[in-house]
Amino acid sequence: MLMKTPNSMNSTDEDIGIPVSEKIRQRLVASRKRFNANDNIAEFIEPGELEKLLDEVEEKMKGVLSSLVIDTERDHNTDNTARRVAKMYVNEVFKGRYAKAPEITEFPNAEHLNELMIVGPITVRSACSHHFCPVIGKIWIGVLPNEHTNVIGLSKYARLAEWIMGRPQIQEEAVVQLADLIMEKTQPDGLAVVMEASHFCMSWRGVREMDSKMINSVMRGVFLKDSALRREFLSLIPGRN
Repeated sequence: MLMKTPNSMNSTDEDIGIPVSEKIRQRLVASRKRFNANDNIAEFIEPGELEKLLDEVEEKMKGVLSSLVIDTERDHNTDNTARRVAKMYVNEVFKGRYAKAPEITEFPNAEHLNELMIVGPITVRSACSHHFCPVIGKIWIGVLPNEHTNVIGLSKYARLAEWIMGRPQIQEEAVVQLADLIMEKTQPDGLAVVMEASHFCMSWRGVREMDSKMINSVMRGVFLKDSALRREFLSLIPGRN
């Protein structure tokens, strides 16, 4: 009978007992890639691993419920909560971490459009990185194209926003990530992004302030230099005058 030596063991043998999250983490570390809460890590997830990651999250969520002293074996309301929460995080609210960027068809600016275009309000949903409480708001995007700008369909701005917001986020960082992505995809002369959102970490817990919202903006290109263009963009956002 032949005995396997360490050098003859294949990767399957070596991987036995290693959680899939650790395998993904090892690839990220080896590639010296950051994996903060609002980073996309899709390129480091191999086929079939996302379902295994969901199973792993479910098992660990069962531990959280147990530590909260919830009898999930006898409580019919929570007997499947761990699975539901795992699916919610991996397949829905944090999908932007684990899914590749949406396919975006780009077209040349054949008509040489060069006037301000505004898209919005785009409804966005996320969760704050600090407490995992919901963040729900709206985004407005202003684009000043040039003859070399790649034109994308209006719905694609919503898809890009959903992908960026589908991660644990900090609003200030989220709008910067979205602006970077749109600049990369379209290459306009100028870009402006405004976001207004309610944060449940303020209304549901803590100070429990129900009416407060956060509003912030990112300006790129000519929007940084042309104050008249900034005023035009902001004046055309309904309810923001």
